[in-house]
Amino acid sequence: LPRQLHRGGRQQRRVQLPEQWHPQLGVLGSGAAGHEAGPAGSSALIPATNRSPRPHRRGLLSCGATVAVMAEFNAMVAHEDAEGGIVLRTEVLDESFLPDGDVEIAVEYSSVNYKDALAVTPKGGVARSYPLIPGIDLAGTVSASSSPDFAVGDRIVAHGYDIGTARHGGYAEKARLPADHVVRLDALSTADAAAIGTAGFTAAMSVNALRTGGVSPTDGPVLVTGATGGVGSVSVDLLAGLGYEVVASTGKAGAHDWLMELGATEVIGRLPEEGEKVRPLGKSRWAGVVDSVGGDTLAYALSTLNYGGVAAISGLARSADLPTTVMPFILRGVTLA
Repeated sequence: LPRQLHRGGRQQRRVQLPEQWHPQLGVLGSGAAGHEAGPAGSSALIPATNRSPRPHRRGLLSCGATVAVMAEFNAMVAHEDAEGGIVLRTEVLDESFLPDGDVEIAVEYSSVNYKDALAVTPKGGVARSYPLIPGIDLAGTVSASSSPDFAVGDRIVAHGYDIGTARHGGYAEKARLPADHVVRLDALSTADAAAIGTAGFTAAMSVNALRTGGVSPTDGPVLVTGATGGVGSVSVDLLAGLGYEVVASTGKAGAHDWLMELGATEVIGRLPEEGEKVRPLGKSRWAGVVDSVGGDTLAYALSTLNYGGVAAISGLARSADLPTTVMPFILRGVTLA
């Protein structure tokens, strides 16, 4: 994304934002199809270049010489209007727009995630203030550092914390972060780190949560909901590679072959099935669950876990509600991780 901004330069052009943010860009997003794909984005035409209301050059003049000059960079900035709507536009900013931090980064990549869509959705519930540069993850190289842990030229990746929600994020050519938000890359390139992204990292954490909870490949099948999304698809791949029997749940009939190629043993539709009632306790079916959907899908999965099963949850693509009871926890010893 930042490279797109750079290519746009200062030219005045107009950009049609998509009608819907699509989180499932390979392994870059965390949503899935249909109701899992994230909230609608703005479809309005916006100028590709706008000046920040802040002066783009700041400096003290002495004897006709400029003592300090702020470098400019392109960024996508979300603003809240008087009616509570969110306007996303590309602007030319200077470094004074960035928050304090130990490490300044020349951003090369940032992915599109469900949380990014929420940050630019009215009442999305994740952005703490505006104006805001979205982008909950980024990869690039260090351009300046006051931390002994990072040197100019280091390849880095950063995600999580309050990046892209309360602190300006990755949808810009520059970012500035605290040193403890940043991870130096060794074997991985910035492109590889970005391809794994927040979704891939979340999938790995989910798989580790199952393993830490004692779920082994011999315990029975593991259900992955939202399986065509970033978290879901990477989870299918990782679990299959570790020898688990993976049941992939998705509403996309056309994704059956792809999910089987990733390693799924079985591909089923969305859960619960249409008209199916979610019971406090259903028939035991799964040793573990990786869920990024929430709502009645998660409630169904919890009620059908085996005794001692583990559910690793990371999303609310269907709903933030959890219409369940304590039954799975007190009668089957289910763990919510």
